Amino acid sequence: MAIFDEKRHQHHRPERQDSSSSASSSESAFVTPMEFEHNQQCRHHDVPPPAGGPFDRDPEVGTYGSGSSPSLEKDKKYEGQDLNQNVFSGDGSEGGKSYRTMGRKSTIIVLITNQIGLGILSLPKVVQTLGLLPGLITIVGMGILSTYTAYVLLQFYRRYPSCVNIVDMAYVVGKTPFATIVGVGLLIKLALTCASASVTISVAFNTISDHGMCTVWFILFAVLGQWLLCLPRTFKFVSHVGWPSTITMLAAIFIVIISLGIEGPQGAPDGWDKEIKVVGNPDFKTAVSKVCSSAYAWAGNLAFVTYMAEMKDPTKDFVPSLLVLQVFSLSLYVLIAVAVYCFAGQYTTSPALGAAPVLPAKIAYGIVLVALFATGLCFGHTALKFMYVTIMRKLKATSEITKNTPKSWIVWVSCATVFWAVSFALGNAIPIFDSILAISSATFIAWFTFGLSSILWFHLNWPDKQFLKGWKKIGLTVLNVFIICLAVFMNSAGLYAAISDLMEIYDSSKNKIRGPFTCADNGIF
Repeated sequence: MAIFDEKRHQHHRPERQDSSSSASSSESAFVTPMEFEHNQQCRHHDVPPPAGGPFDRDPEVGTYGSGSSPSLEKDKKYEGQDLNQNVFSGDGSEGGKSYRTMGRKSTIIVLITNQIGLGILSLPKVVQTLGLLPGLITIVGMGILSTYTAYVLLQFYRRYPSCVNIVDMAYVVGKTPFATIVGVGLLIKLALTCASASVTISVAFNTISDHGMCTVWFILFAVLGQWLLCLPRTFKFVSHVGWPSTITMLAAIFIVIISLGIEGPQGAPDGWDKEIKVVGNPDFKTAVSKVCSSAYAWAGNLAFVTYMAEMKDPTKDFVPSLLVLQVFSLSLYVLIAVAVYCFAGQYTTSPALGAAPVLPAKIAYGIVLVALFATGLCFGHTALKFMYVTIMRKLKATSEITKNTPKSWIVWVSCATVFWAVSFALGNAIPIFDSILAISSATFIAWFTFGLSSILWFHLNWPDKQFLKGWKKIGLTVLNVFIICLAVFMNSAGLYAAISDLMEIYDSSKNKIRGPFTCADNGIF
């Protein structure tokens, strides 16, 4: 069954009730990609656009909220809708509540929780493999591109503000077929990310307990804990674990860095000679795999649209929140990648915590458990919110999305159970940290962080060939073509490299993990 049912899109043009609105034709037409059944049933939260802000005029999308852009004139069938028409707005008079509760501070916390997670643990190994200079260029370059593609998502959201996830945006571009492809990909990507968190939690438990239990049971325990954390239905709840998550991740990594500086890396003999390569010499397959691993550290973009939909004023608050996130992330990534590599040298591991001596490594893994569970919560909640909204639309129950009804809770808990069951299966199918990160990056992050945003940019700028008008547009056109080509390359060469590495690990007699659903120890010792 297709994820979207085109029959629910009833194109309707409500009358403007504010007579003063006719004074400015530039503010008379708002657009949205789809009609929800509850349009006829509930009043929508109305937040006027901020006056005098930096987004009153955006050369990429035209005047804020106006129909003056050539692109908007081509979208006549979407005209006439309220700017903030959003299924998360709720209606207090009917027992619902608004999910649009996040201000700038809450958004920054959620964005940091979303991004500072598993990916950071692979970056020192990326720098060791590629070399100090190419490794840093890769990390910084991925960060700059992900910042740009995140801004494109905001541009698209401002044009089509009833989108509550990346799949809604795909519907605008390619209707049901494209939305179905993106929706399935989104769920698999999020399931892989949550499986990565579960696998890393199992690594932590095996490391701390010296393989005190079958790895399958450790993964099951991780999945059950994350399932329980995902039961609250708003992202405001997710923001509450943001600072504990970030602090514990940083504390664990700095314990490793300090212990490396004092005692040296695990497994290094006395008087060892440290090897620091400015430029590495990996083979093609290894290099591509590490480039994909570095992309994982910037995988947060796919959840940004859902966060925008739950923000009080995304137009005013999202870009400042994004800039805080990216500056913080980039500074942290570079610091940790360089520090761990320069202390551990050729004994750098992935996850990075494994480079530390035994006792500090166990302490670090114990502390980082908070951040690992928070990662599963953040990405799992994004998946559940998409599944929940989609199913409630199918049940013609969008008016109940923000209400505490038996139907809404049954759907939510059922979505959580099915999603985490799939995540459990994926975690056991690929119980190796590096492999599950590389496969996830090559298959889905290539598109959700990079390629898909460029497709959305072309949709915004395609009418009247806006993408060819002026040197700035031509420059952005070249950039977006490059990003799409990068996504295709990562999707093909990257997936080949990741799967080849996984098969080599399974076939090697030196590795304890010899296949899926194994009780073997995946700890670092």
